[in-house]
Amino acid sequence: MIGYLEGKLLRVEEDRILLLANQIGYEILLPAMVRESIDAKKPGDEMALYIHYHQTERQPKPILIGFNLEVEREFFRHFISVEDIGPMKAVQALTVPVREIARAIESRDAAYLKRLKGIGNRTAQKILATLEGKVAKFALIREVEKTDEAASLEDFTEQVQEVLVKQLGHKVREAREMIAGALKRNADITTAEELFEEVYRGEVE
Repeated sequence: MIGYLEGKLLRVEEDRILLLANQIGYEILLPAMVRESIDAKKPGDEMALYIHYHQTERQPKPILIGFNLEVEREFFRHFISVEDIGPMKAVQALTVPVREIARAIESRDAAYLKRLKGIGNRTAQKILATLEGKVAKFALIREVEKTDEAASLEDFTEQVQEVLVKQLGHKVREAREMIAGALKRNADITTAEELFEEVYRGEVE
């Protein structure tokens, strides 16, 4: 199964690209949010994508769907776990950054979800019922992507505290204690996403 590809961009279309990797041309579907991120690239440029590989009895022809970040692919797999949302519908629906969709889910903002392409009220409610409480960490994607490697510990602890308090309902003191415990268990944490995962790893143990 293909999970990651690096190669040379051969062709760019509205919703897909052709990527040459190891002398093989791979046709890769891109959600709108990913397609927009490569607008500056042109044929001949090098690029890399994390790949969701989809093939079933009903869909025997393999479909490759590309993402800039592994965590975006992880969110996509959560998204297609919702009843009535298959990979192709999900590709069309992801017209805005994953961070914004995750925030809408955790805040139960069905109106925002209905703005996504192909998502009506019934499907929006199914998304909330299936994913609420499971996707808060994805609200950090954009911050993590843009964070400089030299970002201070204070910067990303504040990001995680904001999610814990504003989206997950913890009191500020509780959030600080959870973060302190996570940092005590793992002193090598360097990003907001790693810290968030360690916080909840500690909660379920």
